[in-house]
Amino acid sequence: MSDFLFRILTSFVLLNLLPAVAVAQGTRTWQQSTMDDLEHGTANGVAIRSDGGLELAPAFRSLYSSPSTYIWSLAADHAGNIYAAAGSPARVYRITPEGNATVIFAPKELQVQSLAVSPQGVIYAATSPDGKIYKIERQNTGKTARAQTPGAASLPESSGAPAPEVGAGYAYSVAFNPQTKYVWDMVLDGHGNLYIATGDRGQIFKLAPTGENSVFFKSDEAHIRALALDRDGNLIAGSDGSGLIYRISPGGEAFVLYSAAKKEITALAVDRAGNIYAAGAGDKRAAAPSPPAPAPASPAGILPPSAPLGLGPSSPLVPFTSAGTSGGSEIYRIARDGSPLRLWSSHDDLVYALAFDGRGNLLAGTGNKGKIFAITGTDRYTDLLKATAGQVTAFAAAPGGGLYVSTSNFGKLFVLGPEPAREGAYESDVFDAHIFSRWGRAEVRSRGAVDLYARSGNVDNPDRNWSPWKLVDLKNDAPLDVPAARFVQWRVVLKSGPLAPEVGSVLVNYLSKNVAPEVDEVSITPGMRYLPPAKVMPATVVAAPGATGTGTQQFDNPPPSTHDRDSIGVRWNAHDDNDDDLVYSLYYRGDNEQRWLLLKDKLDDKFYSFDSNLLPDGGYTLKVVASDAPSHSPQDVLTAEKESARFEVDTTPPVIQDLKASATAGEIRVTFRATDNFSPIKHAEYSVDASDWQDIEPVGQISDSKTESYDFIAALPEGTTGAEPPGTADSSTRQPAARRLAEHIVVVRAYDRNDNMATAKYVVRSP
Repeated sequence: MSDFLFRILTSFVLLNLLPAVAVAQGTRTWQQSTMDDLEHGTANGVAIRSDGGLELAPAFRSLYSSPSTYIWSLAADHAGNIYAAAGSPARVYRITPEGNATVIFAPKELQVQSLAVSPQGVIYAATSPDGKIYKIERQNTGKTARAQTPGAASLPESSGAPAPEVGAGYAYSVAFNPQTKYVWDMVLDGHGNLYIATGDRGQIFKLAPTGENSVFFKSDEAHIRALALDRDGNLIAGSDGSGLIYRISPGGEAFVLYSAAKKEITALAVDRAGNIYAAGAGDKRAAAPSPPAPAPASPAGILPPSAPLGLGPSSPLVPFTSAGTSGGSEIYRIARDGSPLRLWSSHDDLVYALAFDGRGNLLAGTGNKGKIFAITGTDRYTDLLKATAGQVTAFAAAPGGGLYVSTSNFGKLFVLGPEPAREGAYESDVFDAHIFSRWGRAEVRSRGAVDLYARSGNVDNPDRNWSPWKLVDLKNDAPLDVPAARFVQWRVVLKSGPLAPEVGSVLVNYLSKNVAPEVDEVSITPGMRYLPPAKVMPATVVAAPGATGTGTQQFDNPPPSTHDRDSIGVRWNAHDDNDDDLVYSLYYRGDNEQRWLLLKDKLDDKFYSFDSNLLPDGGYTLKVVASDAPSHSPQDVLTAEKESARFEVDTTPPVIQDLKASATAGEIRVTFRATDNFSPIKHAEYSVDASDWQDIEPVGQISDSKTESYDFIAALPEGTTGAEPPGTADSSTRQPAARRLAEHIVVVRAYDRNDNMATAKYVVRSP
């Protein structure tokens, strides 16, 4: 490993050990180095490595844009001409290395699904649905493409592509009709035998050079989706349903090499060492009975429910819509000894094609973002480029060691490599500092010819009157020469040279203008006492990828608390857009008072509780003052404050006055007055001789005053006689029954609005 790469790797490791968001004050940094950071930007001729960093992508140029919506398969001849199997409309195009296109075959079926070209230049084209195998040869006899091609008038007007020439001199014939619904893939072996993967009976047919055909292999899967040949001449086949990968000997003996985690094997490739690579897609579901085989004369375009992702069940002309495509894709490697290994996976990208570039790297063509990935190791890959189409569907060898690349939505043909692009550019995602900021130096870890540009603005869309791109003088360690603003963006241009250009990371220093904190709300809870919380890190949400020290929100968990009628609890929410550390002070003020009095200062927590007896009965308001003093020098400190809603302190119970009671004829009349100095009387109740409490209403019935009068009749409890219990007095002092007094205990109690209670009793004696 070079010293440069070692230093970059060491820096990456150290940076990844740091918290994603730091709350350091003053100068802050925004760094982009990981793939998660960089994939939000826009690359043009620049590849993004999975381990972070940018490099030049292979050269990628458009060769031909076809009138067809889909290009399903590619095959090249020895002269470098490329043949493209297309659909909507169904065509076989012959494109020269210079990009000149000719239609050589235009069948009546809906799709030309697969192609194979023999060393002798014979072209085999498979159609779907109700597929047939056509043999196309360049000669001057037989039916010609010109005679049966509808011509340019039948091409879709919306395609925007010019009509290709209609090639004469190509004769075609039906080489084989497999009497099945789909033909998914074809491959030629070294003896000229053509192997044909079909669905929905899961059969592989063998078509000999003599024209003799036979069922070479029958699977219990509904579809055989992909074929390849290993270096020993065995046929490798991938299925849809259980995601099986078969190795089938030339004699037709089959062995399942691997059952993938995905339901459908969409592509296969074999490297020079004999390792097998397979792409799987779609989540497996519970096994369902296969649909019955359709009759050969079934109408075109009627697809079974089990149709793979090549054709969706909703429309035979719209690919990539099968329910089986959920769950993303995986790529597996099966070594020569048969051991499997998952190399790569993606939740979002579906792999439709596999191939090897000139350096032996495995390339994966995907959708539905039209990306090409280079798989360089286990979970190591490079996001090479994005085609201007929805899906990358096929690869084929191009002259000089490059690759032809076809796409669908729209049907285009490109040339990839073999040399890297001479120049590439990458634009970062827009960074939001959330606050008006000054932009300082950029620290760029790079090698080779790399130029850095920057621009800034105060709206999130750079196209809306941002500053122009400004070249940054990295050699002289100059700051970004862009206006102070809320948003910033950088751009790097990589240029080929003796040293391959790379960018490991870009870090931008900035200083946000200090703004005052904000107190969002203050709440008061009488009867609540907060307990010291356990020291835990608050949950943090990062608002901007790569940001350090800004754009975060912290959500505090409620502190532990307990009920305590003699306490008052205060909670507040506050934040600082600079992420400054805050300290709080708590003040109080009574009704009709002008001066705020300090209750508590130097609070770090956003809650406080205090003894309610510290304040006399009355109405009060609390004020929370937040200060960013811990993060700034005294002359730069900013504060904010917020007042609570008015609350009342009432710790003094009412007073019961003039309690009187008299007994007559089995009942007691009671009168009293309840008075409170601060709050209205809430309610009152009584009990006679320790019986159950009974509610009573004031004289005016509505209890809404600080003084309430009560006048009521209390019934004696049942069984009460008023006689003394046996043994309570000496017989010598006992008076005659006529002279004995009945005695009753009347207890009353009254509550004010804050549930302070007063109690009084009266002893009633009656003859």
